[in-house]
Amino acid sequence: MAHLLTQALDDFVTDFLTLCQEQGFPSAEFESAWPSPCYRQTGQPGDLLTWQPVRQDEERRPGEDMFARLAQALEVELHPDLITFYSRYWSDPLPAQAPDGELLLLQVWNEEDLERLRGNLIGHALDKQRRRLPLTWFVAIAQPDDDLVISLNNDDGSIWLEKPGKAPHYRLADSLADFIRDLTPLAL
Repeated sequence: MAHLLTQALDDFVTDFLTLCQEQGFPSAEFESAWPSPCYRQTGQPGDLLTWQPVRQDEERRPGEDMFARLAQALEVELHPDLITFYSRYWSDPLPAQAPDGELLLLQVWNEEDLERLRGNLIGHALDKQRRRLPLTWFVAIAQPDDDLVISLNNDDGSIWLEKPGKAPHYRLADSLADFIRDLTPLAL
């Protein structure tokens, strides 16, 4: 199953990079305290630099360590698609068109961002437990209504639309791979 998701992610990123080559790469202000392998050139703090998604180092696998610690902290087995999704690329969120509207596909910019994600996921999971709601993990944000998140159900890997603090209310896909295959990248 993981190979279906990695293929869907790789295909999406390839399409995004093709779009960038045609319409220009996105840019971000360089911050020396917030480095990323995504920058396409070097610069000084405050410089506007172009960036692109970059594969994470498969030898080091920093995401796998973070998710092992997350699973241990929450005492829960994480759906493997969550780990694959956030451990494949370094990137800023990627805009996309889905059959039901636009969204931002969440990603991590660097290893510090991975740790920040861990804190956010812990808070999200604890809130779900407190409210006795099914455990889900956010993977995208609906646009322009960023009060709606697209989440992965931890039990079966299905993809849902939900409002934070509420139960998922609209099933979008049977799997994250299926969901991503239906996305079209948008220019930033």
